[in-house]
Amino acid sequence: MLLTNKNRLIEMLSAALLGLAQERGLSDAPAPRLERPKAVDHGDVACNIALQLSKAWKLNPRELAQALVERLEQQPGYGDLIASCEIAGPGFINFRLSNAAKTVVVNEVLTAGSQFGQLAPEAAPVSRAMIEFVSANPTGPLHVGHGRQAALGDALANLLATQGIQVHREFYYNDAGVQIANLALSVQARLNGLKPGDAAWPESAYNGEYIAEIATAFKASSEYKDDLEAIRQFAVAYLRNEQDIDLKTFGVKFDCYYLESSLYTDGSVAKIVDELQSIGKTYESEGALWLRTTGDGDDKDRVMKKSDGSFTYFVPDVAYHTSKWNRGFEKVINVQGSDHHGTIARVRSGLQGVAQKRGWEIPKTYPEYVLHKMVTVMRHGEEVKISKRAGSYVTVRDLVEWSGGVTPEMAGDERELALQRGRDAVRFFLISRKA
Repeated sequence: MLLTNKNRLIEMLSAALLGLAQERGLSDAPAPRLERPKAVDHGDVACNIALQLSKAWKLNPRELAQALVERLEQQPGYGDLIASCEIAGPGFINFRLSNAAKTVVVNEVLTAGSQFGQLAPEAAPVSRAMIEFVSANPTGPLHVGHGRQAALGDALANLLATQGIQVHREFYYNDAGVQIANLALSVQARLNGLKPGDAAWPESAYNGEYIAEIATAFKASSEYKDDLEAIRQFAVAYLRNEQDIDLKTFGVKFDCYYLESSLYTDGSVAKIVDELQSIGKTYESEGALWLRTTGDGDDKDRVMKKSDGSFTYFVPDVAYHTSKWNRGFEKVINVQGSDHHGTIARVRSGLQGVAQKRGWEIPKTYPEYVLHKMVTVMRHGEEVKISKRAGSYVTVRDLVEWSGGVTPEMAGDERELALQRGRDAVRFFLISRKA
């Protein structure tokens, strides 16, 4: 339902309610809410205000709904907006919009053209915003789960841009930690002639065939040497390039690729921990350093630094979001999978500590999050478990090429047209479920 029509109907309902209340000497009514019915035969929009008020006003909900409809029909412009309405069930009011109301947006689009829905920067609610999305570990190609993040994040960024907001798209590369170490070990094992299933194959290794491809490419490169750090650097660079190709195929661009490793090399992580300790936001227990997160809504305090001296994964996240605020991004939206829900309170708690130390006024709800459910892939009627470690996944590139009907023989404009078909279809599919 077009927002203009919705607001007009709410105004009419509010006026009718106020008149009814004054006529009968009743208390003021709350603002009515409209919902889209699940069943098409229940109309275009429905209102349950009669059910809400029946007890307080001591009236039968159907009788109240009928009285409200009679007053509503007297409102100026009602006939232009509503074709019909009916009282259903215990007191729901179901409305059907007129054809003129339904098609008014068509004329608006034709008149405004490409400027339809656009706001000028001076009318924007905020001047600039950052959307962080995809942010995949560089441990494998981008699978369809990452594709959903790419579609959601890019769509959200495009929408904000239409509202006059300067949008900054950022990809956070998790290029530090245990998973990257496992990636290097996996490639090293392949270089030594091992493969998944061998007795000496590392238990934590990645089993995908792409690991063998990285090993082959590294062996053929001028950088080849049996050194774990050299292997790590080559593997991360190789997979970053593969992910860049995936994103290009999907039509998604970023303004910045922020490296997690930089937060360690420039001392940001250590500095954040020191600051949180200096204000009493931490304590030591069981050989570990803990962050007091319960005071900020978490269900329990969280370990920041383990007994072996390594940091838990949310600590660099606090440093990263400190960087976002420090760079002037007061509006930040992170698009992440629902499995990240548990980290929200920890990151926000850490940021509140940083704000206290530095004299900043960071909102307690900073950053904002858009969480989405996982993508289920079916092949021949059976679910394909997405796992880079097991080597089981469907890449974004594969899905786009398959959806667009891309064949190896295609080239030039023919191939680009097929890719455009594929990416449009995949994008629509991946954002058709709410997040």
